[in-house]
Amino acid sequence: MAEFTYREAVAQGLREALDQDPRVFLIGEDIGPYGGAFAVTKGFWEDYGERRIKDSPLSESAIVGAGVGAAMAGLRPIVELMTINFSLLAMDQIVNHAAKMRYMSGGQLSVPLMIRTVTGAGASVGATHSQSFEGWFASVPGLHVAVPSSPEDALGLFRSCRELEDPVLFVEHILLYSSRGQVPDSDFKIPLGQAAVKREGKDVTIVSYSRMAQVSLAAAQLLSQEGIDAEVVDLRTLRPLDIDTVAESVKKTHRAVVVEETNKFGGFAGEISSQIQEAVFDYLDHPVRRVAGVETPIPYSMPLEKLAIPDANSVAAAVRELVNG
Repeated sequence: MAEFTYREAVAQGLREALDQDPRVFLIGEDIGPYGGAFAVTKGFWEDYGERRIKDSPLSESAIVGAGVGAAMAGLRPIVELMTINFSLLAMDQIVNHAAKMRYMSGGQLSVPLMIRTVTGAGASVGATHSQSFEGWFASVPGLHVAVPSSPEDALGLFRSCRELEDPVLFVEHILLYSSRGQVPDSDFKIPLGQAAVKREGKDVTIVSYSRMAQVSLAAAQLLSQEGIDAEVVDLRTLRPLDIDTVAESVKKTHRAVVVEETNKFGGFAGEISSQIQEAVFDYLDHPVRRVAGVETPIPYSMPLEKLAIPDANSVAAAVRELVNG
């Protein structure tokens, strides 16, 4: 085992891809000499050169469009969108082209494209740079959506995503880059569609993903001091979605709280809650609870921003209310 930051784990995955497969190249804004907006590709330009590391114009539609075309032609492009907010400018290329090409060509064409992007609030960068759209993309057939919450998950999922013949959105949370964790030395992989029980418990199941998985673990620690034993399930991917692991946990605890950073109205937590109801309704002692962001654009002011997104205390409060009635 070795200790990695989340940033180092993603960078390790990228270097392995470049070293092991000559078809792989990276393309995105400021990923070259600048080293990437979040320093993930620092040093890549010097090590691999401009043929493999392509600094692009500020045009998300062009970046993803180039990636789709290159993937259809037999390459394995890894596209970086500086944040998921800018994916709106490439929605046609992602949803109408990348996701549907295999189906619409009758299987004659595939798009082995990885789109790396950054999600989430907490960095005080304003309403148009702090959104979480991964749940939107999870609703699109033909797309895979990975949402790792730890360095180990980031590297393990990245290795599995490289093997896909279909497009995948690899979503990294802006506040996780400096987080640290143990990563196995082996060439391990984490299959997509395999959730992880990050903490075992018997009183309530907390379901979450990305940074909210870490927030949920912190909430579970707070609750343990009050005698409430919370189990935390980290989904790790939204599509495919592993509802079976969630269902088995709820069968044991008989209570479920789903935690998500984005707004509750129309959020992906509603899909998770619905699937829990369908799968294990008879095991539930209470309706599924949701904890999510407030119904407002994310404020620029950091104190207000902190109030707009769930934290360990708000998650613990929801669990406490559910367990204690």
